Amino acid sequence: MCYAARVTTLPSKQLETFANPRPGRDYRITFECPEFTCLCPLTGQPDFATILIDYVPDQLCVELKSLKLYLWSYRDEGAFHEAVTNRICDDLVAAIAPRSVTVTGKFWVRGGITTTVTVTHLGDLLPR
Repeated sequence: MCYAARVTTLPSKQLETFANPRPGRDYRITFECPEFTCLCPLTGQPDFATILIDYVPDQLCVELKSLKLYLWSYRDEGAFHEAVTNRICDDLVAAIAPRSVTVTGKFWVRGGITTTVTVTHLGDLLPR
């Protein structure tokens, strides 16, 4: 018997959020996403990376399933490593306005060269 898989989720650029349960406390949230893919904008070949996201939330946190769908949305997009890492950081800042966020893209070897791009945004770091 053959079972056809039904696709119930699709990639999305929408980052969903929820209220920070402890907005008066500084704490870190770290995500490691080892299955990130995008396309080389020059050759169309796939680029593979681990995306690391480390942030200190303010009023909002990013919801994990929406982050997964967001990262999935890059699978068929052409993007330079530097551009995609910066865009992920910018989109997180726009969605959750964290106190700080660092996004690191560790791109796998291509032509004998690995690339690591680290982007940091320092939001409101003044004491509360």
